[in-house]
Amino acid sequence: MITLIIILITAGVSILCFNGTLDIRSWVFNAYQVWHRKQWHRMLSYGLVHGGWGHLVFNMLTLYFFGPVVEQYFAAAFGATAGAILFVVLYVSAIAVSTAGDLVKYRDDNQYNALGASGAVSAILFASILFEPKMGIYIFMIPIPVPGYIFAPMYLLYCWYMARRNMDNIGHTAHFWGAVYGLVFPLLCKPSILGHFLAQLGF
Repeated sequence: MITLIIILITAGVSILCFNGTLDIRSWVFNAYQVWHRKQWHRMLSYGLVHGGWGHLVFNMLTLYFFGPVVEQYFAAAFGATAGAILFVVLYVSAIAVSTAGDLVKYRDDNQYNALGASGAVSAILFASILFEPKMGIYIFMIPIPVPGYIFAPMYLLYCWYMARRNMDNIGHTAHFWGAVYGLVFPLLCKPSILGHFLAQLGF
């Protein structure tokens, strides 16, 4: 249910930006505007807007498939109410955490902008892997599912490598830190989850 609400809100704001009803320029993450002009809302608002339909659909589909998994396990681990609250806290805080490094790195670059929920979605994806490490994940162009415990290090390595190359307009750094945060947050809330993770892998 919470996942669906997040999807509807995000899609709604993104579509309003697509058709010009909202000015996307005031929503995107711009480190210069945040750092020097104290427009702190951009640390969160950028997660509600996207660069196009493909960007929006890919992020929301990923959230649609993996969000309920995390919701279910959070409810089991913390209780229905606390689990729901922690799920929202994880998602919203991941938006800010995933781009915190870029805030420092690009604080004097007025031309650097970022948008999209990818960092938060990566956090949800990796939280689901923490709970179900053997869950199959489909990767583009690979017709068979890859187990989560194999996908996770591959994804992190790819994000790290692409961030170092810096050859496209994709926020690989945000993806990386969002994913890491998705592993760390549940463990900080309940360290015993690590035992569940290891047990799933047969340790």
